[in-house]
Amino acid sequence: MARIRDDARADTARALRVALLAALILIALALFALSRVNNPRVERLRGAVADALAPSVSVVAGPAARLAEIADDWERFNDVYNQNRELRREIQRLRAWRDAAQTLERENAQLRALNNVRLAPRMGFATGEVIADGGGPFGRSALVNIGARDGVEDGAAVVDGAGLVGRIVGVGDEVSRLLLLTDFDSRVPVKILPSGRRAILSGDATGAPRLSFVAEPEGLALGQQIATSGDGGVFPPDIPVGVVAALGARTARARLAADYGRLEFVRVLRWRRPTPADAPGDLILPGRAAPEDRFAPLSGSTE
Repeated sequence: MARIRDDARADTARALRVALLAALILIALALFALSRVNNPRVERLRGAVADALAPSVSVVAGPAARLAEIADDWERFNDVYNQNRELRREIQRLRAWRDAAQTLERENAQLRALNNVRLAPRMGFATGEVIADGGGPFGRSALVNIGARDGVEDGAAVVDGAGLVGRIVGVGDEVSRLLLLTDFDSRVPVKILPSGRRAILSGDATGAPRLSFVAEPEGLALGQQIATSGDGGVFPPDIPVGVVAALGARTARARLAADYGRLEFVRVLRWRRPTPADAPGDLILPGRAAPEDRFAPLSGSTE
């Protein structure tokens, strides 16, 4: 029964909509026909209707004009909103370009800074980028995107644009592990300029490594330059390390020249310690007879 009632209501509503549409069409046709008839009576009728509707039209004209203004304002507001949205998108794109330009400028500055480190004429190097930081509570290391294929060897010294950074402690085909000077396992023989006092720069997981085993520590002064001494043959001599930054009763600390906070590009040095001449025979050129050969007995001679 409920379904029958719902169907009846739907039919009634449909019939009313059809009747209303038909009435509107008839009214529209009647008005159209009335406007096309040229008859004095019809003209008087149209005038009377116009006079009757004139006050209502004047009353409605004000709100209608206001609505038109509101519509125009809304259209202008929509245009401004769309322009603002496009400008925001353009600003985001420009910010991305700005960030990329700043990154390139910073990398370019760091690459140019690498040229500030003066190396021996015969010392080769390979330039790489720091791709990962393996630092922990006690260890200070990083990964560099160059390896054995680039000529990197285990134990090689690593510098940036300001000075010594650390040394290579592991070499793969394409990556290498860099042990920083601040690591607990880092020990670097250094000399303090201008006196040339020898010391050991020992990392202790702080930003200012200790200067241990200083020869004549009473002669140290703040601001003295620190460079590698070359003792032990691991690090080339005369690479800038930093300056003396703090003096204590039994130890001193150094401020490193390398900027670990902005470490992106480094150079891994290719350096071999010159072989010392330990015996006089080492000075004889290849192919030249040894001194004892010149005094060898001639063939056929007798004792």
